[in-house]
Amino acid sequence: MPNRKYDHTPGFGQLYARTVRATLRRADYEPDADGLTLELPRTAIDQDHLTAYREVTGFNAGPALPVTYPHVLAFPLHLDLMSDPSFPYKPMGIVHLSNVITQLQPIPIHAEPAIKVHSTAERPHPKGTVFDVISEVSVDGEVVWTDLTTLLSRSSGTPTATVDLLPDPSVEPTAWWDLRGNLGRRYAAASGDRNPIHLFKLTAQAFGFPRQIAHGMWAKAASLASIQRGTKLPDAYTVRVDFRKPLLLPSRVQFGSKSSGRKTDFALYDEKHELTHLIGQLEHI
Repeated sequence: MPNRKYDHTPGFGQLYARTVRATLRRADYEPDADGLTLELPRTAIDQDHLTAYREVTGFNAGPALPVTYPHVLAFPLHLDLMSDPSFPYKPMGIVHLSNVITQLQPIPIHAEPAIKVHSTAERPHPKGTVFDVISEVSVDGEVVWTDLTTLLSRSSGTPTATVDLLPDPSVEPTAWWDLRGNLGRRYAAASGDRNPIHLFKLTAQAFGFPRQIAHGMWAKAASLASIQRGTKLPDAYTVRVDFRKPLLLPSRVQFGSKSSGRKTDFALYDEKHELTHLIGQLEHI
């Protein structure tokens, strides 16, 4: 498997330029069958950036990183992977279906973690082809956090393909959130994810949305921050979310969660409880 190491995090300007070129390119190349692994042996955590991330997602300050924050640290490598000529799909237009994070132990805010990113083999889906981007974060040589991001490249698909989905939970709303139209831009500034579907009405309409939509990983982070404010989360757990209907901005949404034993189910609905935007499940390890 080819391996590429960096001395520092790739810059977003160059990455987004590559992403645009990769989206416009013709698919007449042969991707590397073994895939590509990207490594960042050391990354320093910018404390001001971390504070901005906490503010937009709702996580309280503390000695450990929010469980979703390493995804932000790994995101430049995600972009680098998907804009590389060896990547078999055009990056713009890829749909984020689900995300699974496993935290084996909290990551101190002053740690200097190592990050490794690679993708898995493709598999059929009723709406096209899906694949996973896997991220691993290590501290002092020990893997402490992993992330599995499942993405869909749309095509004619395979109608008989099976789809792994979380069951719809039975949760009553415990909070109502009023989301402003600039939420996507605020989260983009904190995360680096400046996909145009999240920024402005006009840029979202260019991709078929009536107006801008919230980032899926913002919705996951805000959900976990809400749960954390109500109860102490364990040091080690796995949390999965499935992204259902796009969350248009601005909007008012319902959030609900329910714990039973070592599991917590949660969900994010529209104001009328007619559309499901996100379904999640947290399980202690």
